[in-house]
Amino acid sequence: MPTLDDVGRAAGVSRGTVSNVFNRPELVRPELRERVEAAARALGYGGPDPRGRLLKEGKFNAIGFMPPGAYPIAEVIRSPYGRELVLGAAQACDAAGATLSLVNGTDDTRIASIREALVDGFILGHSADIDLVSSAKRRRLPFVIVESDAGPDVNSIRTDGRKGALAVIRHLTGLGHRNFAILSIRRTAGPAIVHMPGETERALASGFALDHERLGGFADALAEAGLSIGRMPIIETTPGDPDAGAVVFDQCGDATAIVAMSDWQAITVLDEALRRGIHVPGTVSVTGFDGTAESARTTPPLTTVAQDIVGKGRMAAEMILANAPPRQVVMPVELVVRGSTARPHR
Repeated sequence: MPTLDDVGRAAGVSRGTVSNVFNRPELVRPELRERVEAAARALGYGGPDPRGRLLKEGKFNAIGFMPPGAYPIAEVIRSPYGRELVLGAAQACDAAGATLSLVNGTDDTRIASIREALVDGFILGHSADIDLVSSAKRRRLPFVIVESDAGPDVNSIRTDGRKGALAVIRHLTGLGHRNFAILSIRRTAGPAIVHMPGETERALASGFALDHERLGGFADALAEAGLSIGRMPIIETTPGDPDAGAVVFDQCGDATAIVAMSDWQAITVLDEALRRGIHVPGTVSVTGFDGTAESARTTPPLTTVAQDIVGKGRMAAEMILANAPPRQVVMPVELVVRGSTARPHR
């Protein structure tokens, strides 16, 4: 490949003059600039490699986004929640003239991605992996943890998961529901993990702090109604698992209310109910958690615990771009009651 020196020799000028033509053309006389550009075209030289300049300056004008859980980038694009979170971060980057880079978060890539990504800061989908946080700290770049609190010296943005969990169960028990199935989020790849009542070990296999917080809210609200979460089946599924609905209906036939920790899970349940001819909410009520745009367009429209997902992504990116002292933000949630919940039929 031709170099700056090659172009300089062909044009009869110094290497520095060639560099100025491509990087600071206002410093070079028009006729000299034209001569250098003609020599570059003749040699097939398109200009300096921008990677070298970026590495030298140590500034990339880019933010890296790593999704929550051990999920690949494709899952972020498929996820209603992921798309809205990325949209918010992209809005902040657009306003600042910066770039948003999606960084793979699978088990075998995420540590290397944090170490090697050419970005000025990171939005990290979780803090469950201490090596992930440590790697970000070692690079001395600003980062934000989404959906968990990593301490007073780390930027974090999370929702009030317990409040949302309390609200949705109180809504359902207020309607008269007593038999529930709970869909928790599996944060690693794999099939559904089923925890049935009476099992000696019912701890989540792959949940984050947020998932345990929501389970605690479910348990407290059930206790208010004289019910025990120990009598309710808990099923961990990846949010977009197409088999989640089938597992719930096969394993939890007595449930009159299915409570999901994400809208995407709830949507798979609605899809499976439609396939099986199960009426929602006549036969079973279904609730989600997120308040994604898709939740308002399902059949029937989904009752869900809503949050400002786009605003959360925007705030995360703005924190990195500002590079200010760390803040810990807890965003509010709101129960949105729609057509997927009603009094139990039995």
